[in-house]
Amino acid sequence: MSFESLGLSPALLKLLAHQQYTHPTKIQETAIPAILNKEDVLGIAKTGSGKTISYVLPLLMNLEGNLDVKNRHANMLILVPTRELAEQVNTVFKIFSSALAHPVKTVAVYGGVSINPQMKGMQGVNVLIATPGRLLELLDNNAVHLSSITTLVLDEADKMLNLGFKDQMNKILNYLPAKRQNILLSATLSSDLQSIQQIVLSNPTVIKIEEDKDSLELIKQTAYLMPSEKKGPYLRQLIQQKEMNQVLVFASSVYQVDAIVNKLKKNGIDAKAIHSKKSQGARTESLAQFKSGNLRVLVATDLMARGIDINFLPFVINYELPRSPKDYIHRIGRTGRAEQHGEAIALLTQHELQHFEVIQKKMGKRVELIDIERPIKSN
Repeated sequence: MSFESLGLSPALLKLLAHQQYTHPTKIQETAIPAILNKEDVLGIAKTGSGKTISYVLPLLMNLEGNLDVKNRHANMLILVPTRELAEQVNTVFKIFSSALAHPVKTVAVYGGVSINPQMKGMQGVNVLIATPGRLLELLDNNAVHLSSITTLVLDEADKMLNLGFKDQMNKILNYLPAKRQNILLSATLSSDLQSIQQIVLSNPTVIKIEEDKDSLELIKQTAYLMPSEKKGPYLRQLIQQKEMNQVLVFASSVYQVDAIVNKLKKNGIDAKAIHSKKSQGARTESLAQFKSGNLRVLVATDLMARGIDINFLPFVINYELPRSPKDYIHRIGRTGRAEQHGEAIALLTQHELQHFEVIQKKMGKRVELIDIERPIKSN
């Protein structure tokens, strides 16, 4: 299937080609026509499957000719769980809105920065991309109004519910008109998601893209078994020996992320941390440097990694395993993308082996396990 067959405008098709999008992903094939037809949509697909493009393109087309609303009354609302994802979605909207005949004003708002510039930015806004907490602050200050919203998107809804945004989202729903298009996108379908789906969606087009086991074949996976005190030195050894010039390292806590970065820097390896305790300016700068290839190592928690989207990321290292096997698959899926090979490495201690067995069963794939303290026998 081609983008031309999905009903997109010639201007958007031309820009897609310029951006080197050659063919739609599975979720885009179904979501784009459904959203163009102004249907409600429930899309379940893994991170990196093209969900953002699947709603940005048709929503921009639906906006054309419908941009005249009262000042500070947005046309469309996109709710996201993190600042990084808000900026990423905003960037995609800005790229593709440049192809339209009439300008579309998109604004991303989130906490951690001054609210005053964001309040001023609500003038003439068409597409508002927001984290729930900051949006409620803007509503409390009468800086923006949602009574003219024609479309609501909940992006990464699974993570939003995991973070306890459900009460905030229920408050936001009370500000919205009852008649609107609703789009709910998620990497997983949990019981919490099913409950919010019942509240928000009306007779939706349901798109569930099963995990593509073949995509894991592009990723070379290796696990190394070691005592916990050797993880730090072995991480540094891997980075140097494999000449990793761009590697994303996952850890489970803010404390561990900072500890890893400090050790790497002390050993002459350029690294930065991205987590919820960092200022927005620091997070934005670190992410931009990493995406551009000017930062060698980025160490992140799962939540912050939601805004990291790089087509040709060569290495991912799990310094610690996530609790959920699905989160492990999402982590390593940030390499081996765009039909490019990648490498994923896990550093394991003895007590993590049982959990790693569960992860392998979920993947349907065995991973080579190397005990670094056991000498390799020569033939």
